[in-house]
Amino acid sequence: MSTLILGLTWCLMLSAPEPPTPRQRIAQVLDDFHDAAAKADERRYFGHLADEAVFLGTDATERWTKEAFRRYCKPYFDKGQGWLYVVKERHIHLAASGQTAWFDEMLENKKNGLCRGSGVLVKVGEDWQIAQYNLSIPIPNERFPEVKKIIDRPKSDR
Repeated sequence: MSTLILGLTWCLMLSAPEPPTPRQRIAQVLDDFHDAAAKADERRYFGHLADEAVFLGTDATERWTKEAFRRYCKPYFDKGQGWLYVVKERHIHLAASGQTAWFDEMLENKKNGLCRGSGVLVKVGEDWQIAQYNLSIPIPNERFPEVKKIIDRPKSDR
């Protein structure tokens, strides 16, 4: 009987899933952040942002603290309007301390097309939180002179 119990214990030990690596856990956080945005889940979305988080949007004027960004997003989320960014590629790097990570990801969005998200996460207790998220629209170098002309025009002429 004790051999049977030892055998079952050994089988259970062999089949126990490995805990996610820090990179896998960070990817899960970022995936859930995007999923919460797509589902207009305000609590879950902002739960991934550190208290002192900053969100940098695509417009040069968009530097949002967590609370300012929450106020901006709330009317959309209250109506069930979110935004879907599909991850096409992602790179995650961990600091030697294991307490800080940074990432960059290529995203696809129906309205904005190809976008880039980048940022920093910090470990808070056992959880990873986004301290900075920067959403940008990459412009091919050969097209930048055209875009610069538009940016340089007065706002009333754009």
